[in-house]
Amino acid sequence: MSSLPRRVKSEAKAHTSEEELPSFLNSSSESEEEEEEWEPKSKTAKRPQLSKKNEAKTKKVAASRSAVARKKVKKVAVKEEMDVSLPIAPAEDNRMQLLKPKEEHASTKRKTLNQNPDMRKKVEINSFQGKNAKSFESDEKPSTSVPVVGNQVKHEKSEEDFAADEPPFKKIKSATCPEGKPVKNLGGKIKEEFEMNWDIVQALSEITNVEPWVCANLIRLFQEENTIPFIARYRKELINNLEADALREVQQALEELRTVAKKTHTMIQKLKKEGKLSGCLLTALLNCRTLEELDHVSAPYKTGSKGTKAQRAKQLGLEPAALSLLQNPMELNLFSYIRPNTKGLSSIQEVEAGVQHILADIFAKDKDTLDFIRKLCQQRYICIQSALAKVSSKSGNEKDIDKFQLYHEFSCNIKTIQHHQILAINRGENLKILTVKVNIPDGVKNEFCWWCVNERWRPKQFLKPELMRILRNSVEDAYKRLIYPLLCREFRSKLTSDAEKESVMMFGRNLRQLLLTSPVRGRTLMGVDPGYKHGCKLAIISPTSQILHTDVIYLHSGQGFREAEKIKRLLLQHNCSTVVIGNGTACRETEAYFADLIMKKYFAPLDVVYCIVSEAGASIYSVSPEASKEMPDLDPNLRSAVSIARRVQDPLAELVKIEPKHIGVGMYQHDVSQTLLKATLDSVVEECVSFVGVDINICSEILLRHIAGLNANRAKNIIEWREKNGPFINREQLKEVKGLGPKSFQQCAGFIRFNQEYIKTFCSKKSELGSHALLTKAGAQGKKKSKPTPCASQQPNPLDQTCIHPESYNTAMRFLSFIGGNANDIGKSDMQQKVNAAIQKEGLEGTAKRLNTTVHTLQLIIDGLTQPEGFDIRTDFDKPDFKRSIVCFEDLSVGTVLTGKVENATPFGVFVDIGVGKAGLIPVRNITEAKLSKVKKRRSLGLGPGERVEVKVLNVDIPRLRITLDLIRVL
Repeated sequence: MSSLPRRVKSEAKAHTSEEELPSFLNSSSESEEEEEEWEPKSKTAKRPQLSKKNEAKTKKVAASRSAVARKKVKKVAVKEEMDVSLPIAPAEDNRMQLLKPKEEHASTKRKTLNQNPDMRKKVEINSFQGKNAKSFESDEKPSTSVPVVGNQVKHEKSEEDFAADEPPFKKIKSATCPEGKPVKNLGGKIKEEFEMNWDIVQALSEITNVEPWVCANLIRLFQEENTIPFIARYRKELINNLEADALREVQQALEELRTVAKKTHTMIQKLKKEGKLSGCLLTALLNCRTLEELDHVSAPYKTGSKGTKAQRAKQLGLEPAALSLLQNPMELNLFSYIRPNTKGLSSIQEVEAGVQHILADIFAKDKDTLDFIRKLCQQRYICIQSALAKVSSKSGNEKDIDKFQLYHEFSCNIKTIQHHQILAINRGENLKILTVKVNIPDGVKNEFCWWCVNERWRPKQFLKPELMRILRNSVEDAYKRLIYPLLCREFRSKLTSDAEKESVMMFGRNLRQLLLTSPVRGRTLMGVDPGYKHGCKLAIISPTSQILHTDVIYLHSGQGFREAEKIKRLLLQHNCSTVVIGNGTACRETEAYFADLIMKKYFAPLDVVYCIVSEAGASIYSVSPEASKEMPDLDPNLRSAVSIARRVQDPLAELVKIEPKHIGVGMYQHDVSQTLLKATLDSVVEECVSFVGVDINICSEILLRHIAGLNANRAKNIIEWREKNGPFINREQLKEVKGLGPKSFQQCAGFIRFNQEYIKTFCSKKSELGSHALLTKAGAQGKKKSKPTPCASQQPNPLDQTCIHPESYNTAMRFLSFIGGNANDIGKSDMQQKVNAAIQKEGLEGTAKRLNTTVHTLQLIIDGLTQPEGFDIRTDFDKPDFKRSIVCFEDLSVGTVLTGKVENATPFGVFVDIGVGKAGLIPVRNITEAKLSKVKKRRSLGLGPGERVEVKVLNVDIPRLRITLDLIRVL
């Protein structure tokens, strides 16, 4: 055994000092020698012994180092023991403390972490760990115990800083399920197979342009199953106040990086099995950050299909000839390979062709050659061109062909082409209306061929003219047949991927704007689902969304006058003065009909107004199981009229019932990745529902499903609990619901509201009933009646009606006592005055320090205490555009000024409904920062669905039904 430590020492010298150190400091460049040292199988057998005794022999490994390194190692040992206790520093409000810059009340240890230089180093820890475990065998697994330069390891403790207040190991199981290894300190549970040469925090920061410390915090927060709404509202100090959209972007980028790590690992295992894995290749694979890079590195090693020309030539035994042409051409005699009776070898021409195919295959799979051609392409003008396909011009549908008129002869530089243009070209190509090609100039080919023949593949000896001709032909063949198509695929793939992402993000922004349209409360509404043959479906709903009446009227079959009487009677009977018309078939005729009656004051004394609302998805919803459950006795056609009316009364509550992609505010939504689209849209819906909040005692199960931390099952359990036990009295009672554990409670509690008046009334009634039952009845029955008394003792908490999270209730109560306020005065002007006085006296930061909390948390507490009861964030946003008259398409003339409502936003412009049956387009160049309102609270940059605008008509194209508009101002 005495020889073992020496072996370990010598190995450690080779691996730890020379391999890990550079890999940590420079993750991209590792020399081939180092890689080859730890890759071969010969060392695999010895390594497990080291892994078992790794911690015990840390000092021995260190002994072989310089004196400086040794001192640093000693520091490390001390630091490591402190690791566990340092990160978690819980604050007053039981909140997890991650990396928090600019926090005055932090402890000395935390202050050290708060400095920016440290922040960068801290983030680099993962790269150290990545290098450490990249060695495939489980040797240096507990990377915390492998000593490196002192300050590198010293900062490992900050990795722990990302931990939640809850025991981190409870989350390990779920955190290791996603592909990849986001953070280091999950110890032995994380498999080394997902570790890469790059640091995931740094990579994420570079991709998303978010500070590394924020990325590190987000990785940990996502790992611990925190939802985007929860992070965006209650963990602002940990994420530098990022918006939900930015969080989604980071989450998607993180998933992509983990996918790359997983696929890289799979490829490494495959190549290892095939015996093709060299140290240098392993480094290249572990350096890949995107799937494109991974493809690029692994392409030469993929087993090609057996039918390639090169494969067939190799089977004929021509590979030695091809290699000889490059290595030792003087001794090559191609005539010796001729076999008159064998196909492919029967003549000198066939032999030459076979050698050429093998050489072309070698060139096309060579990494340096591909690197050179890619670099060359970056410096040149490469354009994508589309043209009308010959087949489609003969046999295609003329209407479809006209749609792509812009792209019949289109050419654009791949660096400047717009996302919507890529998606349009792709769709035209799929419909076989367009042909698309990437045009790489001839200069690229000429320079590439010269470089191959004279530099990269220059023969080692003099080449006879006939062999030189074969070499030149091989290079040209490799470019034309193999490399050019590969480059085209790469360019198209990258452009499409970027365009799809932009399309999905745009859809998400539009959807949010639509969902947050301001509700129209306190009105009785008549919803109209227009139609010709089957009539217009009517539904009248009360201010509380109850269905008062449903009917069918036939306005467009010569019975219009008779039906007007019925409509008037219904409107007067229910005192309804607002009509909501769906924008589907017969919408304009129905609108004209109502506008005419309103102009004639037919509905007097009622002052009736109407609005047009999108009915996208209404018909799908009307036949869904949810609609059948909600309106079991109603005909599906009438359900859509109810849905149309409710979309104005409470857009969010109604639109969440419909699958987001059917709402129709996207661009090329059916052409993009459906998985990415669904994930993004579901996340946007969750964000909107959570930020608006729901009243737990009256909201529907469907709405409840979309609250952060809840799902269909938990929502169903909440409703069942409510039906069985009566209304919820306070947030704490949520913990009694089956399936709602501490994590779910933490995520959803802040977004659930309680109407205090309703609860107080219920509690007083319940206590009366309970005492009455106890007095009047005895025995088992009496006991049954008295069962609710424990619930009656549950006291309502006034803070439950606010956006303050239960974890901050202690801080909120201390703040109330500090300002001399009372919890029962929440939302009253008295409270506002007291808060203002306290903040003016000490300032926000001073007050936060005094309460031992963060400025963000204090701001949230102040908002919760001062917002009036029943506050709704949507009140700042636009209401539907109510009208009394109509304009026709033919009435439009250039220069006409109109008001309209934004229907959809795309990267090339904004579509506005100006009430003529066809939306007009404001091109993106006409939307400038100066024209957008500075005062208005904007939900996203630029214009979005639901906003009211004043526009001027620039052009009317009647044959193509196109209207071009200019934006005057946002109303």
